[in-house]
Amino acid sequence: MPHSTSTRADAPRWQRWAGPLALSVLLMAGLPCQADTAVPVFPESFAVRDLEGEGATLHVRIGGQGRAAVVLLHGFGETGDMWAPLAARLAERFTVIIPDLRGMGLSARPEGGYDKKTQARQLAAVLDGLGVGPVALVTHDIGNMVGYAFAAQYPGRVTRFAIIDAPLPGIEPWTEIARRHAVWHWSFWGADAERLVAGRERIYLDRFWNEFAAPGNRYPESWRGHYAALYGQPGAMRAAFEQFKAFDQDAVDNRAFAAKAKLSMPVLAVGGGRSYGTTMAAVMRNVADDVTEEVIAGAGHWVLEERPAELIAAVRRFLEVSPLR
Repeated sequence: MPHSTSTRADAPRWQRWAGPLALSVLLMAGLPCQADTAVPVFPESFAVRDLEGEGATLHVRIGGQGRAAVVLLHGFGETGDMWAPLAARLAERFTVIIPDLRGMGLSARPEGGYDKKTQARQLAAVLDGLGVGPVALVTHDIGNMVGYAFAAQYPGRVTRFAIIDAPLPGIEPWTEIARRHAVWHWSFWGADAERLVAGRERIYLDRFWNEFAAPGNRYPESWRGHYAALYGQPGAMRAAFEQFKAFDQDAVDNRAFAAKAKLSMPVLAVGGGRSYGTTMAAVMRNVADDVTEEVIAGAGHWVLEERPAELIAAVRRFLEVSPLR
């Protein structure tokens, strides 16, 4: 299928830059993760770009149709590839923009800049480069933290914000969550951590995929191999650990954001029923005025992989309830 080659003067600049997406596996959509499935691939109409911002390039997938734009931000243990099933559905109505976060996937791995405030500025620069105005955000895990920093710094650029199953540093009940043994990895970073994990990336990542899925759900084997290979690239684990290392600074920044103003755009707070559940809405009510709670029963932390149909339906209802700008 050929990609879009629109050259209308009023078309977003990405449409005039579109190129083929170099992925070669089948699209997975709507299947629970108990069965092994191929790593999902984006529709052939999606393009890929490496775009500069805040001293580093982000690897970005772009596709869909419509003047309204949606940005999807992934979390730890995955890359922007995770969003393919949702992107395929959103592309029917929206322009969809999906970066690999700073230092992760196929994005550049600079020495610094892993605090989420800086990553939000990088996202703003990338969107400026694409000629994209206001966007809706859909985020998961560490993507939540980048998304909140973006919405707090650029509230006029965010129309809606769907945030999925991970807390925000510094926003309560952060203190209680940080005491849990299950999140020891938040303090696991540095040269020795890198040496311990080197060549054992799959073992380290299996811990997340195994322990954070709901009982009875299994993160697909083919996806594990795909992401382990990406996180096994030179410097990739150092950059991934930097995301955790920045949490202390993120907590300081988030408290300052929250003290300045609450978010005013509609927020959908989604928790896996066997993970953060209703805590997501409790977190977001500390920083936003208009929060809708959604709990996906039977899902652990990997909500899209464990309960794709339910999550995709919830996100589409939230984004399509009224026209986005």
